[in-house]
Amino acid sequence: MTKNMTEGSPMKLILGFSIPLLVGYLFQQFYSIVDTIIVGKYLGIESLAAVGATGSVCFLTIGFCGGTCSGFAIPLAHKFGAGDYVGLRKFVANTIYLSLFFSVVITTVTAVLCRDILTWMRTPDNIINESVDYLFIIFLGIPTVFLYNVAAGIIRSLGDSKTPVYFLLLSSFTNIALDLIFIMKFGMGVKGAAYATVISQGISGIACVWYMIKKFEILRINGDEWKFESHMMGTLCKMGVPMGLQYSITAIGGVVLQSATNTLGSMAVASITAGSRIANILGCPFEALGNTMATYGGQNVGAKRLDRIGVGLKECLKLGIGYSVGIFVITLFTAKYMALMFVDASELQVIENVKMYLYVNTGTYILLTFVNVVRFLIQGMGFSGFAVIAGALEMVGRALVAFTFVPLFGFMGTILGNPMAWIFADFFLIPAYFHVMKVLKKRLDYSSI
Repeated sequence: MTKNMTEGSPMKLILGFSIPLLVGYLFQQFYSIVDTIIVGKYLGIESLAAVGATGSVCFLTIGFCGGTCSGFAIPLAHKFGAGDYVGLRKFVANTIYLSLFFSVVITTVTAVLCRDILTWMRTPDNIINESVDYLFIIFLGIPTVFLYNVAAGIIRSLGDSKTPVYFLLLSSFTNIALDLIFIMKFGMGVKGAAYATVISQGISGIACVWYMIKKFEILRINGDEWKFESHMMGTLCKMGVPMGLQYSITAIGGVVLQSATNTLGSMAVASITAGSRIANILGCPFEALGNTMATYGGQNVGAKRLDRIGVGLKECLKLGIGYSVGIFVITLFTAKYMALMFVDASELQVIENVKMYLYVNTGTYILLTFVNVVRFLIQGMGFSGFAVIAGALEMVGRALVAFTFVPLFGFMGTILGNPMAWIFADFFLIPAYFHVMKVLKKRLDYSSI
């Protein structure tokens, strides 16, 4: 059931671990895209824009939840790599306690402030009510986000990247079915899309917990292992909160950029919505490679196998760069058809906007390769604080675009937000990796890398 990533070919381990993750991310994005397609095709451009206007603030909150859960899994990977299964179970127990606390607090705060947030973002008047309807339901579903991400993170920390994918497949098909029922049959509008997302996320979370309890004997917590351990909670927060903040700080830049885009009208918002949904699915390999390197780095640091980390990084970067080049070439010939999945052929301006968005983003995916692979590796090695700095730099990059390029160039300015953010992050992350390796050499008294 588990996989030890401290022995064997790094390339084979990375591929074997990342491919199931990739399938999972693709299906996760798939049902997000289905939401968007059904909304755009059956409810119209304004409803599509209403859902899209919530994208950056959803990423701010949901990204914090997912990032925090990923951070919680790092000490677990360290304990598993070191063979300390009692310590592993104690960390799992304290992870559960912290996740319950965070889910309640975040759900309460975001649900109360839902309309205020969208007002502050200058959401156009003609779509703000639908945006509130959608976002409020998504926020109420935050506990299901924690449920799935915590369970999946625990399972992946043990080297099993396949099982969470199976339950995501179930969740994806459930989401599609509920979309069709809620929107097309019951006429629930954007609320139906939100309910479908939350319910399907909850199903995948419950399935992961059931499987984890049933199949992993080393996770069966007994007696004193359920005790609150303040030092363990401190370690979990030290790893989890910075990773969550990294996503949230990054998303703040997205919120600023979204606010600037909102001033361009619902047509521009709809274009960004469709373009970003496509870019999200095209970017899934980078998420898979990044999360693979977090587990790979965590286990090898726990086993004091620093010699394997540099080799693994090189192999992972080869995969990411190769994909970046290939997907850019494919996008040059298929961007128009991707756009037509979301809007009618008569929406010529939206189609042209989406094409340009995709050309610029996929053309700079090599930058994203370094951002995800290096950042997640550093996090897995136990230096989550650097993720916050990288996230802050991404925020600065997007804010710079929002305040300078968008007023000057309109929609063309908005599509430079991601590449600028990646450039800013890479300038920090690449030297940060070498610094981390130097620190670990001294800390672990390890002489060769």
